Amino acid sequence: MLDRRGLIAGSAALLAAGQARGQTPDLELDGRFVQGGHAIGRTWPRALIFVDGEALSAASADGWFVVGFDRDAPGSVRIEARSEGRTASRTLAIATGRFPSTRVNGLPPSTVEPSDPALLARIREEVLVKTEAFASRIDGDGFRDGFIWPLDSYRVTSRWGAQRVLNGTPARPHYGIDLAAPQGTPIRAPAPGRVVLARPGMHFEGGLVLIDHGQGLITACLHQSRIEVRQGQDLLRGELIGRVGMTGRATGPHLCWRAKWRDRNIDPSLLVKT
Repeated sequence: MLDRRGLIAGSAALLAAGQARGQTPDLELDGRFVQGGHAIGRTWPRALIFVDGEALSAASADGWFVVGFDRDAPGSVRIEARSEGRTASRTLAIATGRFPSTRVNGLPPSTVEPSDPALLARIREEVLVKTEAFASRIDGDGFRDGFIWPLDSYRVTSRWGAQRVLNGTPARPHYGIDLAAPQGTPIRAPAPGRVVLARPGMHFEGGLVLIDHGQGLITACLHQSRIEVRQGQDLLRGELIGRVGMTGRATGPHLCWRAKWRDRNIDPSLLVKT
């Protein structure tokens, strides 16, 4: 796995050299180059960003962009920027993640294997609502200065990417990190962005807020007892968005924190600057 401190120092040196010449380096990358991680880059303003040859994004007006690596990302990823006949690229080595297996018991059967036709119809409707929100692509770069934890105090009870066994039944990996905290604990926006969904009472997620931080990087806060924001609201880092609860599929008060970059699930905790 690449050494993060060395990477940051190298990126800072490149940036300083470019600024001394009055220029921006063609392509600089920082981040967590591991399965579930990400790269935050800077290049020419509005450059097209290719990942393994596929055009997936475009840099902001200031040249910032983000790329996510999902749980099953390959061992290397090539990132390329193209603008007005210019190209710059780097191939990153992606370290293998460690994903434990966890068991959760005592969940209501309707939240593990729902069968009631009316409930299934409701779940399908909620899937459409979430799909539309996750398709948001605001023109912004709220991710550029890093993220903070959404809770001031918490206890991690489930790591991101864990293989779940729910009430004894194997389920899909858990694409969130669970942060246990008392009911009503304030939840803060982890980075600047726009609320693209704010909805209480979701069957699985309970009180759910989705924030687009730019270019399809969206974080989700689940199981809230109270939502303090509205859809379309622009947020600054640290603004109150809701309160910890145990709504939806939950056995105790906690925040399930998730992140997606386009269709890729990534670990939000790796976005936090340390």
